[in-house]
Amino acid sequence: MNILESMKDKLLVADGAFGTCYVGTYGEQGTVAPELANMRHPERVLEIHKEYVKAGAGLIRTNTFAANTASLDADMDYVISNVRAAVKIAKEAAEVDRKKIYIAGDIGPIPADAGLTLSERVMQYKLLGETMQDMGVDIVWFETFPEFNVLETVVKHLKERKDTPVMVSFCVNQFGYSNCGFSARALLSQAAGNPDVDCVGFNCGVGPYHMLQLMKKLDMDCGKPVSIMPNAGYPKFTQSRLVFNDNKEGFIDKIQDIVALGADIVGGCCGTNPEYIEQITSRVVSGDIVKTSKVHVERQQAAGGEKDNFLRDRQKHGGVDSKKSETHKLIAVELAPPVDVNDQKLLDAAHILKQSHVDVVTFPDSPSGRTRADSILMAEKVHKETGLRVMPHLCCRDKNAIAIRGSVLGAQLNGIKDFLVITGDPVPVMFRQTTRSVFNFDSVGMMKLLQSMNEEVFNGDEITYGGAVNQNRMNTKFEVDRIKRKMEAGAEFFLTQPVFSREQAQILRDMKAETGAAILVGVMPLVSRRNALFMKNEMAGIEIPDDIIERYGENATRQEGEDCGIQIAREILEYTNDFADGYYFSFPFNRVHMLAHIVD
Repeated sequence: MNILESMKDKLLVADGAFGTCYVGTYGEQGTVAPELANMRHPERVLEIHKEYVKAGAGLIRTNTFAANTASLDADMDYVISNVRAAVKIAKEAAEVDRKKIYIAGDIGPIPADAGLTLSERVMQYKLLGETMQDMGVDIVWFETFPEFNVLETVVKHLKERKDTPVMVSFCVNQFGYSNCGFSARALLSQAAGNPDVDCVGFNCGVGPYHMLQLMKKLDMDCGKPVSIMPNAGYPKFTQSRLVFNDNKEGFIDKIQDIVALGADIVGGCCGTNPEYIEQITSRVVSGDIVKTSKVHVERQQAAGGEKDNFLRDRQKHGGVDSKKSETHKLIAVELAPPVDVNDQKLLDAAHILKQSHVDVVTFPDSPSGRTRADSILMAEKVHKETGLRVMPHLCCRDKNAIAIRGSVLGAQLNGIKDFLVITGDPVPVMFRQTTRSVFNFDSVGMMKLLQSMNEEVFNGDEITYGGAVNQNRMNTKFEVDRIKRKMEAGAEFFLTQPVFSREQAQILRDMKAETGAAILVGVMPLVSRRNALFMKNEMAGIEIPDDIIERYGENATRQEGEDCGIQIAREILEYTNDFADGYYFSFPFNRVHMLAHIVD
């Protein structure tokens, strides 16, 4: 009987903490990772595992939570050897009992400040999982993660390689949010809804009381076995070490209530030890703790009308009659925030756009990794001074999930409910010694965060967000897949890179046909030959054919340059009219007066 079959009608009791138990027993702490003991002191690791088996644990986790190159300050070869040693020790400990003891290969998150890229972390997770599969663990357990996005490709890879069950458990605080800003409900939904994940759960972060309160709000009947592993309580910092109070009585009482909600696996995290697990198993044996049917919790939907956003704003509030609203092309115009404290030119441009009746004005978030005034604060000022609908860009480069959530909350409180979500340009090479990118996640990950906020925070007063499309990407299939993923994450519209040819337009036409996405075609009316050459050679993602550049005279006047840009923009509108839901204008140097000469 494999581990999944065993949980169909039986509660599985897991072990308790290994790290805090090891430190409490052997006094090693600080820079010494307990995982190093797998090769330095295997007898210590074996003894702790045996104590948990003796206490009645039916599942023990390998001593590999922090077995990664960053935490062990070692190369991958050493880490793999360490993991193999850990699995061997756990198997040896399991053999001391006649009953079946399941082995979980434990994988914790690689520290965010380790300096590893997302792809490097994903590769390590894959290698760790592969090693555990090959060593014959009963389940690969990704434990204490603050997000699921980083694991999506990992679990898919592992399940395609071998059919070893995979579990993902998350760490949230007493308010129900992870360090990456995701709610417990969103994390449970994402993991349980993934076909490559066999078990889901929560561990660490909170004590048994808060864990119980959180579980009461969640739907334990999520279609997958659920594991709940709270801490013993909350630690105190004493004599340069974290100390947990003895809370066995309170812990066991809350575990009993958690099981009553439908948990399939229970055990302990930080601060727990074999005594805690012995108390649980004795209560299970005596019949005081019995596996029950899962409690189903219905979501309460707040009353509210149709979500208002700039896609519907013109039809609802702009005075357009029904016949025109059917064919109206949405108009979005980008205004670049200033690089200093002089915003007069931007405000002048905004007032011109107010007279042009544009649908929304967008504000880039320090494009190209060069500092400009904050996009949300700039949007708020323009909105207050002009009444224009505004849409700041949000990029993942400069802020972690906590800061992004805070920014979105502040924006919504000030009436800003439309956002363009992008991954963001990297920091320029010359600044990387003093400025580091964050990239907690990419644009799809941020959209999932906003999707969660709409469900958990803005219920009844949701925000709207869209994404970017790069039709110039070599791999158009990849871009189409990204569009679909963004739509699944709640994106309602897409703004494209500037179009400069019928070939680029056809790519977008095909993308719209395949995805059904609402697309605002990018239009950039270049104003001179010099401007065209700069955009072609210096701006990533923008493709300008030579025949467009040749249309600008080398010695043309300012007016002649603008006239040429206006004419080219009109042509682009004409050959994209059949599929474009609207247009996204980006005027060099904020020359928005050209808009009136381009659109009717």
